[in-house]
Amino acid sequence: MRSIKVLTGAALMFASVLIMAAVVYAAPNASGEIQGTIKDALGRPLSGASLILKSPQEATIGRTKSDANGHFVFSQVKPGTYAVLGENPGFQASTAIVTVGPELMATTTLTLASSEALELKVEAERLNLVRNSLSPKTGGSIYSFTQQDLTALPQGENTSFNQVLLQAPGVANDSFGALHVRGDHANLQYRIDGVILPEGITGFGQVLETRFANNIDLLTGALPAQYGQREAGVIEITSKTRYETGGSVEAYGGTHDTAQPSFEVGGTVGKWNYFATSNFLTDNLGVENPTPYQNAIHDYTAQSTGFGYASYLLDPTSRFVLFFGSYDGFFQIPNNPYYSATAVPPNQQYLQELGIPNFGSKNLNEKQYENNYFGALAYQSTIGADFDYQVSYVARYTSVHFVPDTVGDLVFNGVSSNVFQSSLIHQIQGDGSYHLTDWWAMAHTIRMGYSASYENTTSYNDATVFPVDVNGNVTGSPFTIKDATPKDGNILLGLYLQDEWKPFEKWTVNYGLRFDYMNEYVTANQFSPRLGVVYKVLTDTTLHAAYARYFTPPPTELILTKTTSLFEGTSNETPVTTNSAVLPERSNYFDAGVIQKITPAAQVGFDSFYKATKDLIDEGEFGQALIFAPFNYDEGKIWGLELTGNYKMGNWAAYANAARTVSLAKVVASGQYNFSQDELNYIQNNWIHTDHDQLYTVSSGVSYQWWETLFTADLTYGSGLRSGFANRGIVPDNVQVNLGVKRKFDLAGIGPVELRLAVLNVFDRINEIRTGTGIGVFAPQYGPRIGFFGGIKKIF
Repeated sequence: MRSIKVLTGAALMFASVLIMAAVVYAAPNASGEIQGTIKDALGRPLSGASLILKSPQEATIGRTKSDANGHFVFSQVKPGTYAVLGENPGFQASTAIVTVGPELMATTTLTLASSEALELKVEAERLNLVRNSLSPKTGGSIYSFTQQDLTALPQGENTSFNQVLLQAPGVANDSFGALHVRGDHANLQYRIDGVILPEGITGFGQVLETRFANNIDLLTGALPAQYGQREAGVIEITSKTRYETGGSVEAYGGTHDTAQPSFEVGGTVGKWNYFATSNFLTDNLGVENPTPYQNAIHDYTAQSTGFGYASYLLDPTSRFVLFFGSYDGFFQIPNNPYYSATAVPPNQQYLQELGIPNFGSKNLNEKQYENNYFGALAYQSTIGADFDYQVSYVARYTSVHFVPDTVGDLVFNGVSSNVFQSSLIHQIQGDGSYHLTDWWAMAHTIRMGYSASYENTTSYNDATVFPVDVNGNVTGSPFTIKDATPKDGNILLGLYLQDEWKPFEKWTVNYGLRFDYMNEYVTANQFSPRLGVVYKVLTDTTLHAAYARYFTPPPTELILTKTTSLFEGTSNETPVTTNSAVLPERSNYFDAGVIQKITPAAQVGFDSFYKATKDLIDEGEFGQALIFAPFNYDEGKIWGLELTGNYKMGNWAAYANAARTVSLAKVVASGQYNFSQDELNYIQNNWIHTDHDQLYTVSSGVSYQWWETLFTADLTYGSGLRSGFANRGIVPDNVQVNLGVKRKFDLAGIGPVELRLAVLNVFDRINEIRTGTGIGVFAPQYGPRIGFFGGIKKIF
């Protein structure tokens, strides 16, 4: 098919050349005109700019100046190809190639960048390259999203951050925006411009917005010693920078009463470079629908996010960087008025005690509030020609507040829990690299660094319950039990030293040692060796293999401790009272793969991995509040295969990923009170699938640029997460296909404008994510049905 298109295109080009030559030969003395506009980087016309017209032999044919609207004209121009050079004081010169054809008319537009912005850009981009060299990519697998890739998604930068990552290999979708990379529950680390973002309390909302990212890399596998504590996936985000002052305002919305206005702005002032963006979202599908229908009951959400970046260039070798982010979210918890296998009617004893004849589940009024704020200050510098480093300080505050429907939750669950959790983290980090190019005639890059954090957490649970006898019968009016468990002074420390060694031209070896220490609910530490090898067999064939010892602390801020003795003799009493402390996970990880470039435009990759774990960390939703809590399995093992492919040539871009993963565990080692005794007994003697285990995961996409119009489509497929007693069942598979189109044009009197339309879940497929059964699964959830969205963006 592609060869036919190439031949057709070549034939059309050849025919047009013949026609042009015939016209020129028939009218050798004809002359034409070149018209154009000259603007600055913001699209503003430049008055009085100098324009020079040159022939292919560099001879000057004409000169003119632009008018008040930036327009210019060259007349009496013979058919042929020319160069138009634009100049203006304080700006960099720009050149456009123009061809005057048989129609004897040609148009062009020149854009001039300011000299000051260009100088700052050159120096800043050099420092970006130096900063990137602090983070090695040896031995693991890397999947990258460029700015072009993000724009080519059906919703573009309006795509949520988690939905972007779903297009990477081995990433499985779950409810509440959760992701599972290579069979792990969460265990993800986010870095912004090389700075680790401390882990916060997870809720429904996402503090990170796609629109502030210039580039996103997902690192998986057996990673170098630099990466620790969260290793299932490391998401490296390079934030946007804008050197010419400008920005955009966008209005976006659609199905489910979605309204999502946003803006971004950036530029330079002296040696300062800045960028800021903000987004506000309201819709009526804030949390996954518990029913398979188009609309949910009681599911309104209002969310606002912001991100700001500023850097100050001290000199060509050093700069300060400041960035911050904010998120505020309100969610109604959707109701399920339809009885299903998991639906439970109101308890008649509870109704009688409260003096209520009945209570319909459609009338429940549960809510959740979420806050998330972070800020970072970093200093980056180079000493001499060989030593680069960056040091940073980060603070992050997160909180989640679940507000129950007191009466409704009592009659359905026997407990109404008002839960508040918060975390405040202070973190320092330093990374450095030293390049040795002549040591024993071999190239070495020595990297070293540290990270240390101090965290204070709070966990309050005001639980209203009924008093009951040994048979569970209500004996009195409900009362409230306060279970407060603040935990201050949680410490995490990480140190690493590693060497990236090139013993031969085609070989790269990265070996290192990492030390991690934690003092939280338990105190533990571990030395972790790492080894990765990359071998370029041929010009187009690269092999990699790696081993990593991992140490993964539990997410302290999520640990909702429960004093089980407080609830004895109440409707919230647990049949199992054991509650062992959550332990750090320790594992051995093996990874091997190959990348094969088929053509300059296409490549494929294959990767395999195996992880053997002691005290495997998993998370579940074990209570009325929709907050995940971690627990341990005594043993775990995860293995899988990944296949990736991508193609980029001309106006076409396409990718496809497929993964097969198995995640097994045995023996519950902490948080046992969340399980029934039957389930504990079964897991004690049998390997079970973790609830987030999905056997097959597929993602793919394609885009085509036709002049100023971009057509795009993507697809995700999952064979289904686990369900049922001890996760022995499987949720039905799910498929979602999305389509989008985007067009840029100049609108008279307004300027540059971008229009975008998107259709999500084109085939209106009912995709069940959770059935409401399985370990730590509270309620059924379904993916969104077909949705229509559109937006208009004004570019400044």
